[in-house]
Amino acid sequence: MSPLSRPAAIYCVPLSFAMKLETAYLPARGFNRRAFVKTGFGAALAGAAFSAPAAAERDWSGKNPVRYPDPAVVVLDKRFAKLKANNAAVERVFTGCRWAEGPAWNGGGRYLVWSDIPNDRQLRWLEEDNHISTFRSPSHYSNGNTFDWEGRQLTCEHDTRRVVRYEHTGAVTILADKWQGKPLNAPNDIIVHPDGGIWFTDPGYGILSIYEGHKDKMELKEAVYRIDGKTGTMQMVTDEAYKPNGLCFSPDYKLLYLCDTGATHYPEAPKIIKVFDVVDGRSLRKGRQFINMDLPGKGAGLADGIRADVEGNIWTGAGWVGEGYDGIHIFSPDGTRIGMILLPETCANLCFGGTKRNRLFMAASQSLYSLYVEVAGAHIA
Repeated sequence: MSPLSRPAAIYCVPLSFAMKLETAYLPARGFNRRAFVKTGFGAALAGAAFSAPAAAERDWSGKNPVRYPDPAVVVLDKRFAKLKANNAAVERVFTGCRWAEGPAWNGGGRYLVWSDIPNDRQLRWLEEDNHISTFRSPSHYSNGNTFDWEGRQLTCEHDTRRVVRYEHTGAVTILADKWQGKPLNAPNDIIVHPDGGIWFTDPGYGILSIYEGHKDKMELKEAVYRIDGKTGTMQMVTDEAYKPNGLCFSPDYKLLYLCDTGATHYPEAPKIIKVFDVVDGRSLRKGRQFINMDLPGKGAGLADGIRADVEGNIWTGAGWVGEGYDGIHIFSPDGTRIGMILLPETCANLCFGGTKRNRLFMAASQSLYSLYVEVAGAHIA
């Protein structure tokens, strides 16, 4: 049985947290304290009460500090408690985007780059002094970004429907723009493998509206592709998902996790994350559901961008449900939802960065957020 198909009450919310929820919410709602404790409905109500204090009402300017521990960082299972820094708070690093996407960390340069798709630009944050500036404009309505093992930036471009690499000289190399003679839909998210392989998704969002690219005809089934790092040849590795979106490897590169956001255009599409076995670093097999995004008491949103930490936990941007759901959902390797980071905006994507790779950056709609955690990201970008 899938962990999320079990009754909501099995989720492990610490008693102290449940009591806080009880004190803050239940009297106002007319609930009976004894019944609350006896039945253990604290976890079931957690989805409805996680918004204390409401994220939308929080002062995100930083002028009024948040009391530790930050109530926006929610422990659902004791396994997440050890990943949480109790004296760290969610910070809004920047606001002013229209749809923030594709954060990627450059360790050598100590900077974060991310896309602001509708504004047709990439932004950069410098760790040394928190300076933020426009990195590339126009960016061809870029979406996902990463860095390869030589430190070169790789980008998925919506408007040009291609995957490119920015060389150290400043030149732009087109890595992929067609499959079997037909133009790609609109590449979306991208990752790299230690063998030099480049993996990317092609769900087509960039040609479904003029806001994030331009309207055009999709000529290919939505799919995931791999570009060989040595020969440049491309292969399709799976077209099982309705609209493959965010993707990441497990820390040992033996698994590939894939978010399916097909529900945006296909009513029958499930709101899930899939997982595949990676064979010889080149192909996939045994695709199956890793997790359903339904949160008991709140509903099911979409998982978009996704990353793994060094312990194999999966962190995914989630949203389109509302307060008490939107933000980051964290799952253990066995598929249990163990924690949440609640944001006042839908979160599209995320990455680990910073000197110790333990600073989580979250691209959420109009803003970029960050949070220090007690675990490092698994991969280079």
